[in-house]
Amino acid sequence: MSEIVIAGIGQTDVGEHYSISLRELAYMALESAIQDAGGLRPDILFVGNMYAPAASRQTHLGALISDYGGLGGIEASTIEAGGASGGAALRMGYLAVKSGHAQVALVLGVEKVTDQLGPGAEAIQTLGEDSDYEAVHGVTPNAQAALLMRRYIHEYHCSHADFAGFPMTAHANAISNPHAMYRNTFSLETYKNADPLSDPLTLFDIAPVADGAAAVLLTQADWLPAQFNHPMVRITGSSLVTDRLAIHDRLDPLAFDAARKSVERACRQAGILPGDVDLFELCDSYSIYVALALEAAGFARRGESWKMALDGEINRDGNLPIATFGGLKARGNPGGATGIYQAVEATLQLRAQAGANQVQGTRRALIQCLAGPASSAVAHVLEVL
Repeated sequence: MSEIVIAGIGQTDVGEHYSISLRELAYMALESAIQDAGGLRPDILFVGNMYAPAASRQTHLGALISDYGGLGGIEASTIEAGGASGGAALRMGYLAVKSGHAQVALVLGVEKVTDQLGPGAEAIQTLGEDSDYEAVHGVTPNAQAALLMRRYIHEYHCSHADFAGFPMTAHANAISNPHAMYRNTFSLETYKNADPLSDPLTLFDIAPVADGAAAVLLTQADWLPAQFNHPMVRITGSSLVTDRLAIHDRLDPLAFDAARKSVERACRQAGILPGDVDLFELCDSYSIYVALALEAAGFARRGESWKMALDGEINRDGNLPIATFGGLKARGNPGGATGIYQAVEATLQLRAQAGANQVQGTRRALIQCLAGPASSAVAHVLEVL
């Protein structure tokens, strides 16, 4: 079987890039990835994006970015799966190379949400919901997450303060990430005293939506250029799973079934168990989603994942490091580009190029991005040869 290798990676800072256009952000990431791969040129491009049609009034990103990036009219298209768009694009790139349809796939995630401000910026965040039965009635992503957190607290008899370890860990890891939006820590007391935004969610439970672009080049080992000098990171498992879009249609809203299945299938394909990974880059767009993702993946019993933070298990020197560069909470939430940022960060860990953020002895990583409350879930297993 052919082994799919991550040949090149690139990323921009995550933040509010008011003076940089969507196409410029994309170019910065793709050019970095091509240079990192020793000049390897793609013959197919997949763009993961969620917000551009509404935020930037721009569709047709495949043609826009391949043209601006000087890629000479290659096959190019946009992949949209809500907040999991980047992960879905990564899967399409993986399948294209795995099948032999393409020799080199460029997978790019890009978002430019600061093209919209005020009510417009809030409105575009509901695009991944059920428009007829959720968004039209004023249900926002924050409200969804708040309802789930309140239900979790009620069902498992814990407190809001028990979730503090998740964002505190993310912020501690982001301090040494030069691409992170927030490089600061906060105390448990600060978390407890924060004003609620969507009760019980506070400012410290919600990842900031921001601009950013990240890119990876995928190829088979036989097609790597002679000057390639990085450790070979390969994708050994890939899975995309969907669930019912609206959480009110689910039998158990606290069971992230798509998240569970995506991890199971990716790990089965890789020939491993979830417990065999050295780190987990998960979707921490909300503190409650960290808890539910950890439980869905089987790393904790239901209602008990918050104890992993309390016991230090999710720290960089713990049994299962998460959000090793700050995650969405502190690095920033680049929407549909999230899955590609996770792939870039996991690759840096596996290459032992993560600097101060390095998790020692990393040989295998699990990454997972979610759209909304795991309405879509994409998981990949990355390993270093």
